[in-house]
Amino acid sequence: MTPLFRGVFLLLPMSNLILQALQLDQSAIEKIAAITGADGVQELGPTVVRLLGADPSTVADIQPLCAQAKLDFAFIEPIHLLREVKILAMDMDSTLINIECIDEIAAAVGRKAEVSAITEAAMRGEIKDFAESLTRRVALLEGVPETALQQVYEERLQLNAGAQQLVNTATEYGVRTLLVSGGFTFFTERLKERLGIDEAYSNTLEIKEGKLTGRVVGDIVGAQTKADHVLRLATELGATKEQIIAVGDGANDLPMLSHAQYSVAYRAKPVVQQQANYALNYTPLDSILNWFRT
Repeated sequence: MTPLFRGVFLLLPMSNLILQALQLDQSAIEKIAAITGADGVQELGPTVVRLLGADPSTVADIQPLCAQAKLDFAFIEPIHLLREVKILAMDMDSTLINIECIDEIAAAVGRKAEVSAITEAAMRGEIKDFAESLTRRVALLEGVPETALQQVYEERLQLNAGAQQLVNTATEYGVRTLLVSGGFTFFTERLKERLGIDEAYSNTLEIKEGKLTGRVVGDIVGAQTKADHVLRLATELGATKEQIIAVGDGANDLPMLSHAQYSVAYRAKPVVQQQANYALNYTPLDSILNWFRT
């Protein structure tokens, strides 16, 4: 325990610990229950359990066990209901979908390796100016035929597991869904319609005579723009931080994630794992829904 001042100690409240995996390891769950001093284990489904009365100060002790057993974990206290949530904000590339669209577009002109290297550095936070990194990458797309965009959408782009169920259930419970991406409107608009997402914002590629010019039209949607859309929607809906879920994987998602109590690092870069409140490294996107079950 950490002393606040003489004779008084800071006591962390007990929490409910949600453990999820593609296949649960019962021996690992028993060990984690013992380490956290849990009062009991509640089965929520074949791939998820809730440990009641778990000690959140043991997080560093259970992390290696969870990693070994490929368990995603989340200390949740108090339990909020999904109908109390007002906003679900999501990144697109490598979060809602399985690819970085700009990398796949670059493949059409044999520049995928060069563009991917810049993408990775930006997502790890090594390139601090997202607008600069996007401008550099888009410039390498000059001359790509417009038809390559549709080819990427049809042949390369797939939804990540649980994406449709997450959006469907959030919508069913009256949660406003927001797709904010440093990617491109060609893809976000199609996903908005396909998934029934309420709002979508991203960058527009300039196209002339059927080919990409290597430029973006208008202001670049980057890290701060993503955060601004979340804050704007929160103001419109009267949403508190505790009523916002935000999901992302790269450094340019961090400002957006900082405005959500349920900030989720999905298969994320280390810098995001370190700063988000929760992480999904093994289980699908709709695993988020289990945090709100009674």
